[in-house]
Amino acid sequence: MIGLLLWKEPGGGRRAVTLREISVMHARLLLAEVARGPKTPEAVVRRRVAAAGKRLRKQGVIQAVLPRDFSYGPALAKAGVGPVSTLPLRQALAADHTRWLLAERGIPAAGARVAVTAGTLTGQVARTVTELCLRHRYVLLDLPYGGEELCRQLRREYGVSLLLGPDKDQLEGAEALVLFDPRTDLTCRNPAVLRLYDETAPLPPLLLPPALEEKLPEGADRAQLLAFLREAGVLRLGQIAIGWKCQ
Repeated sequence: MIGLLLWKEPGGGRRAVTLREISVMHARLLLAEVARGPKTPEAVVRRRVAAAGKRLRKQGVIQAVLPRDFSYGPALAKAGVGPVSTLPLRQALAADHTRWLLAERGIPAAGARVAVTAGTLTGQVARTVTELCLRHRYVLLDLPYGGEELCRQLRREYGVSLLLGPDKDQLEGAEALVLFDPRTDLTCRNPAVLRLYDETAPLPPLLLPPALEEKLPEGADRAQLLAFLREAGVLRLGQIAIGWKCQ
């Protein structure tokens, strides 16, 4: 089971750390509520977080959705509990995120050059490149191997083409650079850069339809929560909008 850690107001005779099972959009979570107020000493908060981590781990939890701007990761990690990864969600939204970044920078999407680099041709890399080719006229793909078949498939199925094996100048000259893996040889000074391997990279607003929005618990890290709900199969990718309100 996945955990969910949230803050609660202290006092009222309630315990500092409580555990209970809840359901969010029919997905089960083990909720750990930790008492924390404006005057609660940091050392006390750390101890309570550590205690919550131990209790979650005892119940078999190794990943949890954490509060927004959570700064007590080391205390949880000692108990063997880490945050839910947002990387699958970031990669699944890469094409929409690219379009949003270009729009934010006032760059017309159709004529923008979009460069994608990856260490291997995974299914998600292929899906992202396909989506980008259908939206942008110029797509560059830098892969060590395996790109030729994807090029043929895109030309055969959609009548679109991409530039395979661009050089460094072409990658750095693209308006958008999508990185599935780190590239220390690139300056990454492109107008729009997506680091899909970096959990700490900023994300755009992630919006849900109002009927789903009201079902989300307050205070949770939004990206982690949406990543969990998508992996649990209760939230479809098409229900997540980037920067624009859902219809």
